[in-house]
Amino acid sequence: MKPVRTLAPLVALLAIAAAPIPAHAQEKIKDGATAVAPRPENDLGNTGERITDEWITTHVHQRFVSESLLKDSDISVDTDHHVVTLKGTVTNEAARRKASGIARRTQGVRRVVNRLTVRPKRSH
Repeated sequence: MKPVRTLAPLVALLAIAAAPIPAHAQEKIKDGATAVAPRPENDLGNTGERITDEWITTHVHQRFVSESLLKDSDISVDTDHHVVTLKGTVTNEAARRKASGIARRTQGVRRVVNRLTVRPKRSH
């Protein structure tokens, strides 16, 4: 008796090959990299918490508070689909770069849009 061959592995392979490639992966392919799996919207953080936009906003704010270079700054943080937008004022260009770097290194952040303006501290 001949073994029965199943089409299931072939169908699965065809389904994977026909799946659309996410936009962020398409950009990587254009740059010569290979396709990557899409990142889930709610990744798990180091502590097992879900990384949501609210989680990112809170953590960016917390990290700003402990940074002495940002002491006299007025920064608004908005996160949408893991893209952080910084608005407001900082006292110098170094503070502007520092804020952007802190946000960029926060877990779950995909991109930072820095709309901070430099306004020197007013003396009273």
